[in-house]
Amino acid sequence: MNNNQQQTGQLVLDQQRLEAAKQGLDQGAVTPEVQPWREDIIKLLNDSLATELVCVLRYKRHHFTATGLESPAIADEFLVHADEEQAHADKIAKRIVQLGGTPDMNPDTLTSRSHADYDDSEDLHAMIRANLVAERVAIEAYTQIIELIGDKDPTTRRLIEQILEQEQEHADELSDWMKRA
Repeated sequence: MNNNQQQTGQLVLDQQRLEAAKQGLDQGAVTPEVQPWREDIIKLLNDSLATELVCVLRYKRHHFTATGLESPAIADEFLVHADEEQAHADKIAKRIVQLGGTPDMNPDTLTSRSHADYDDSEDLHAMIRANLVAERVAIEAYTQIIELIGDKDPTTRRLIEQILEQEQEHADELSDWMKRA
């Protein structure tokens, strides 16, 4: 609650913060509220970017190598998930740039920075399981990131909340496939 709200008991914008937002125009989207946390948020986002890119690679590999009676439908779903994970990566990279950072897409460090693992399973059931595990890890990581960011950077928090929602949908779909495969 800002000083104006404490004094009047009303919902009123903090004029000092509005004035502060007029300064530091060279920082683009980085307002004074975000500044103290910017480097930490960029690191969290770069690790999330690595996670999304590893997920894209895992899903793509599984899409192309899935075999078995149920494989065409599951392989198609793997491709849909790969495309959605790529969209997540793109949004995260864009936000990193908005915050004045550089997206770290270095292939030499992707797996070490990723929260989720790459998987080269050959068995369809093992592929589904590996993807479900990765989605659950992403859900937990994004839940923690949302808690850590809190009100420090509402834009990044909303972005991660949107990605989290889609990761939960992926996990539900994979859980359904696990029961069928």
